[in-house]
Amino acid sequence: MMRPGQSALPTDVYLSSVSSLYEHRKTLLIGMLSHVVTFLLVYLKTSDPLYLACSGAIFVFWALRNLDMARFDRQDFANADRAMVRKWENRYIVGGVSVTLTCGIACGYAIAVSRDSFSELATISVTLASMISLVGRNYGSERAVLLLSSSACLPIVIGLITLQDVFMLVLALLILPFILSTWMMANNVRAFLYENVLAAREIATIAGQFDAALNNMTHGLFMLDGDGRVVVANERASELLALGDRTELKDWLLDDVIRRGGRRMRLGAEKTKAISRQLDLLLKGKRPRVLIPVSEELHLEFSASRRDNGDIVLIFEDVTARVQADKQILHMVRFDKLTELPSRDYFAELVVAAASGDEKEDRLVGLMVLDVTEFKHVNDMRGHIVGDKLLQAIAGRLKALAGDDAIAARLMGDEFVVFFPNKAGVADLEEQMRGLHTDLRGTYVAGGFTFNMTVSAGFVIASNVDLKLEDLQIKADLALSETKLRNRGGCTAFEAEMDARYVDRQKLKADLREAINAQSLTLSYQPMFAPGGGRVECCEALARWTHPERGPVPPNVFIQLAEELGLVTQITRFVLDRACRDCMDWPNDVSVSVNLSVLDLRSSEIVTMVTDALQATGLDASRLHLEVTESCLMDEPLKVQAILRELRGLGITIAIDDFGTGYSSLSYLDALPVDIIKIDRSFVRNIREDSRRFKLLRGTANLARALGLRIVVEGVETADQLQLITEHNCADLIQGFVFAAPMPASAIATLCKNGVPKRGTKPGSKRIA
Repeated sequence: MMRPGQSALPTDVYLSSVSSLYEHRKTLLIGMLSHVVTFLLVYLKTSDPLYLACSGAIFVFWALRNLDMARFDRQDFANADRAMVRKWENRYIVGGVSVTLTCGIACGYAIAVSRDSFSELATISVTLASMISLVGRNYGSERAVLLLSSSACLPIVIGLITLQDVFMLVLALLILPFILSTWMMANNVRAFLYENVLAAREIATIAGQFDAALNNMTHGLFMLDGDGRVVVANERASELLALGDRTELKDWLLDDVIRRGGRRMRLGAEKTKAISRQLDLLLKGKRPRVLIPVSEELHLEFSASRRDNGDIVLIFEDVTARVQADKQILHMVRFDKLTELPSRDYFAELVVAAASGDEKEDRLVGLMVLDVTEFKHVNDMRGHIVGDKLLQAIAGRLKALAGDDAIAARLMGDEFVVFFPNKAGVADLEEQMRGLHTDLRGTYVAGGFTFNMTVSAGFVIASNVDLKLEDLQIKADLALSETKLRNRGGCTAFEAEMDARYVDRQKLKADLREAINAQSLTLSYQPMFAPGGGRVECCEALARWTHPERGPVPPNVFIQLAEELGLVTQITRFVLDRACRDCMDWPNDVSVSVNLSVLDLRSSEIVTMVTDALQATGLDASRLHLEVTESCLMDEPLKVQAILRELRGLGITIAIDDFGTGYSSLSYLDALPVDIIKIDRSFVRNIREDSRRFKLLRGTANLARALGLRIVVEGVETADQLQLITEHNCADLIQGFVFAAPMPASAIATLCKNGVPKRGTKPGSKRIA
């Protein structure tokens, strides 16, 4: 066994060894008394004063050592270093050697000088007897054992050698192994104890670290034996289950532990039993882990691991934050953030659940799609923040109106959907749906503003058997489209004809897309004449589509389809290119006019389209007129104005089409880069009989002339209308059937060459109503 040197020992272990030297002081008293009595007996036997002196010295040394030990007791070793501990070891050795050397000298003197058998026997006996306790008392110091045994035995060796007897010499030599064996025995004891002390110290350190780690875990932990009794429980486990002092749980059955936690958390007997049942399934290996909602504020997830010896390690953690986050995420997925109504996907789940229900009999269900009328104007005029608040107000009213009898959701933007399961007690489903639509209309307050809102609705009623929500929504959407087309703000029920019209419309869209891609559209041109009719100044390009099966499709139909398909810009590009090419075949003083849509003016791409058409055809920019409606000017007016100024800067003429039919017409005349206004045909109708209409026409013409604008009057169909307009100088150009209907490009060239035949017009009544 390797003997550890003291220099390798930690200071606290070294101090512990030295402290052992200062313990068991009763043995010192017994030793002192035995030595003193023995030496006194020898003195009485021999009358030799040396033994009396030895007796006195032993007592004095004992007294001094006791005083030194008292000082050792009072010494503060809290910050002791090795030097300090060694000093106290040396002090002990000095006191011990003083006693053993005195005993050794008495023995050597008895052998070499007194040569009294009693003296020899008594002194040697008491000295060697002291050596017996030397190992047990002084093992803590290697030097103490060696010096004390040497100082006691070496005087005896010297005394035996002085006798000059061979047998005594051999006996003297045999004392040396005694010293060595005593020293080795002490070393073995000390090494064994040191190893155990260091091992215990390491075990205590590891145990402390394990305990610290165990009790600083974020997870709760129970270690259970094969009978399900608690062997180890950490602080987190006690904290999560409100168990109190964890040390009290040792040897408790897990069921008892759960009941204790249940009582402290006031869970109730049934809840506690449910938790125990789930943990029992976990411990039996029937579940890999269990999530237990202990309360609304506490969710614990448990997992168990069985060891080879049958013990089970049960680990659990607080997953409340994760559960709440999952719930929040699920809520965000299921519900619209703005309105807190169900989202489209979650609405579908709710519909399926409500339609199936517990009742198996056939019954009617209803689906209604709602669209807030003119909501875009709220965003444009009041901003999106106010618009969002208005949507929230509408959603709140819709949710209240739906109540428990229907399921309301937000589809997108300003569109909502409501499903009516038609539960028992609802006599008339259609009446209920129309009533909700009626109640949803009305006054709303949002962002400090009051809005009087109407809602367009379409609904469908069907059987709950084999319910297909997608099909129902398509039909409700068709009904809603019918409402927007014919009765904006109303409520329309789905009819089978709508489906046929929808299919037909979709086919027409596909055909239109194909026609545009194949450039199968054609152009007709309606001339604009000087009031006398003798000269054509400009021709308006009009797109025409002749369907191979249906024949001519009205422009208002296919243009609307193109807008829905997002193909208006492609039509505009085609018209621009073709009109510029056709205009190149006409006289140089004849211009061509092309209409631009709202979609064309939403990006500056239109400028590129126009310049490309002019460059490709070589047409002078002054011969191209571009017509925009007043509705175009209302949509992003600043952007539209910038685009029109850029086009006008190229030398192109800008005209306002259908003037007088839009919003705030007069307010734009001064701000916009406009050259011509085209007065709508509604101003011309019945101008002979309706004096107010004619005054309005004249006033508009006078205003335009005052602003330096040219005037085109559209829709002039009769000679009487032409005469009245001409007499009062209300137009610079006339466009209408009175002169010519739309015609092909080739006919325009002929018309410009031959002119319009003279019309014999009879003056109408001089009276203007």
